[in-house]
Amino acid sequence: MVCAGHRKSSWLLSGFLLSCAPLPAQVPAPLTESGQTLIAGRSTPYLIHHLPVSSFPDLPEVIQAQLNRRGCLIPQTYEAHHPENVVHASLERAGSSDWAILCSAQGTVSLLVFFAGHSAQPAVLASAPETQRLQLHDASGALGFNWGIDPASPEQVHEAQASMVPRPPLLDHDALADSLVDHRAVYHFYAKGVWTLLDTPN
Repeated sequence: MVCAGHRKSSWLLSGFLLSCAPLPAQVPAPLTESGQTLIAGRSTPYLIHHLPVSSFPDLPEVIQAQLNRRGCLIPQTYEAHHPENVVHASLERAGSSDWAILCSAQGTVSLLVFFAGHSAQPAVLASAPETQRLQLHDASGALGFNWGIDPASPEQVHEAQASMVPRPPLLDHDALADSLVDHRAVYHFYAKGVWTLLDTPN
């Protein structure tokens, strides 16, 4: 006998009373994750805030569906004041409509890039355990998530390269800024079918 639904019910079958227990509800991943991790041999508390994919309604539905299938939550840096770590930019070529997302699933954070028209096969530019992306940030002693991504226009990248000799030429489309809070960004750039890290001053 198969019980349908989540309500408890009883069935009379061949003179026996059979009970159907309610089916357990699927438990979603917590939006705030806390725990302990070892830092220099010492147990240190951490706190990571996440947002569900639905917090980013501008994401195309096909990408939202792909992220939900992966079980993604979007981790937020400890200094976030608004939803972050979802980027819309022209990453494939000038004028393209592409998305980059930090996806946290089962304790691992991955940097995914979805090109327009190729949402079923995102590129994975980086991946790390969430607990490797933590840093101390206030007097509480608790660690917070420190990985952030942002769009980087050709002008922004050119400005970051201002002290280089010779200075690289101006890009023709956006790059993706990848940084840890309070550290300099690195820039992922896609051209001729390949992702590379752009040269910037040390």
